[in-house]
Amino acid sequence: VDKVRHVGDCVAVVIANTKYAAADALDAIEVDYEPLPAVVDMEAALKQGSPAVHDAADGSLGTNRCYDFPLKPTGEGSFEAAVKAAGDNAVVVKRRFINQRIIAGFMEPRAVVASPMGMSNEMTVWSATQIPHVLRVLLALVTGLPENSLRIIAPDVGGGFGGKLQIYREEILAVQIARHLGRPVKWVETRSEDMVASHHGRDQIQDIEIAATKDGKLIGMKVDLLANMGAYLQVITPGIPLLGMFMFPAIYKMDAYEFFCTGVFTNTTPTDAIRGAGRPEATYAIERIMDELAAELGMDPMKLREMNWIKNDEFPYTTVAGLAYDSGNYEAATARALELFGYEELRAEQEARRASNDPVQLGIGISTFTEMCGLAPSRTLGALKYVAGGWEHCTIRALPTGKIELITGTSPHGQGHETAWSQIASSILGVPVDDIEVVHGDTGRAPYGMDTYGSRSLAVGGQAIKKAAERLVEKARIIAAHQLECSPDDLDFIQGEFRVKGDPAKAQPLAAVAFEAFTAHNLPDGVEPTLQAEATVDPNDFSYPHGTHLAAMEVDTETGKVSIRKYVA
Repeated sequence: VDKVRHVGDCVAVVIANTKYAAADALDAIEVDYEPLPAVVDMEAALKQGSPAVHDAADGSLGTNRCYDFPLKPTGEGSFEAAVKAAGDNAVVVKRRFINQRIIAGFMEPRAVVASPMGMSNEMTVWSATQIPHVLRVLLALVTGLPENSLRIIAPDVGGGFGGKLQIYREEILAVQIARHLGRPVKWVETRSEDMVASHHGRDQIQDIEIAATKDGKLIGMKVDLLANMGAYLQVITPGIPLLGMFMFPAIYKMDAYEFFCTGVFTNTTPTDAIRGAGRPEATYAIERIMDELAAELGMDPMKLREMNWIKNDEFPYTTVAGLAYDSGNYEAATARALELFGYEELRAEQEARRASNDPVQLGIGISTFTEMCGLAPSRTLGALKYVAGGWEHCTIRALPTGKIELITGTSPHGQGHETAWSQIASSILGVPVDDIEVVHGDTGRAPYGMDTYGSRSLAVGGQAIKKAAERLVEKARIIAAHQLECSPDDLDFIQGEFRVKGDPAKAQPLAAVAFEAFTAHNLPDGVEPTLQAEATVDPNDFSYPHGTHLAAMEVDTETGKVSIRKYVA
């Protein structure tokens, strides 16, 4: 190591037979540090003469400016032009929001075991990761091991939240050390290590301008964003703020939109995807500034939202940021939330408390939002320079005994995928959920997949499961028709069995068809033995779930105590 660039940067590796011996060895290591100037503030990092986190290739001081990304003005043109066109009828509000740095804080810190498999060149790696398939590819590229000699197993992972959507150096080191020693190597992160060595999220400075007419119709928005990259770029670090780029206009109609992002290197832990990955940062900003705009206009913040959001009968709708929303019903969701919340009554109470200078004041918070989910069309990810595509794969096998093996490329870490996947397959195949085994998180048994992140598992992985199950039924239909001596078109598939139309007594259960496919004694011409099907789904677009959150908070202005009065979502 020539230079430590942040607290938590890797300096040395100790290999020992026990963790206690390793701890003693760590205490024995003396590192000769030469203090260097550091910069942790983004705006300071961009100033001329600021300490450079990285040197340029020629040895001279580099720049802390990682990248600039301008989104060309969309809609009616530039923000300034749209405001100018509105003339004296325009009201402009400008605010700066600080989106603080966060950590994943998963229940189970990161851990990895790398085990060479006997005399062969094969290596099995157990990792608490969200991305076993991506990890396999990148480990092969970095270590030089053939991809087909690497088996990655992600067992019951104790939470991820984006913090395990990463290729960490400890995984690479474990593999290389295991290769060198010819024996298994294990590493488990401590909680204190997790705080500084696992990647962080967010950390943005958001300068937002929003304009509206005096009666509340939105004109446009301008976003200048500083995004902290930390000391190093990780798997998708630069792309995280660019996901948010599409979401700042949110559910609202406006005439113009501008976005400019600068990625900045600092002497801090690297950032990457955490809990929504760029999109919640945008929601935070637009909802905050909508409240500020409402205050400037003297309007109820809910009324301002209602008059500017995309109406149900306007879908499909292409936003000023270029996203094609397929559907939405913001009116219905919000109306129900307002009813449950008692919005008008709470607003009246809030006004009364303020008028009487009640020491306990009432605050009301609103968020009406959508989020770009179901990551993602592979071509879109390619255009954003992401490492991989957004497709997903599933294989379903009907075993000779009638049990079902469902092999999926998505792997859960607490979300309950096994239950959902079994239910999808059960609803199509007519097989009890208990008879379905979901295989995931093991590249030896589930060799294809793009893993779990970006709110994609049900939207993309679920589609692949549905498609594979339907294909299996269609193959089974051909075999069943042959057994029942009828046309496949003459069969209904009901509750797990094929029934001849008009003669339901003539039936063949799926389990019997699976056994026939296994024995292959009497299959129709052109049909191969075994009953299985696979499907790969690359989504055409994102999905856009939406919702409304309402919060009533009581604040004791004398003691500072804050209490939740009511929360509806």
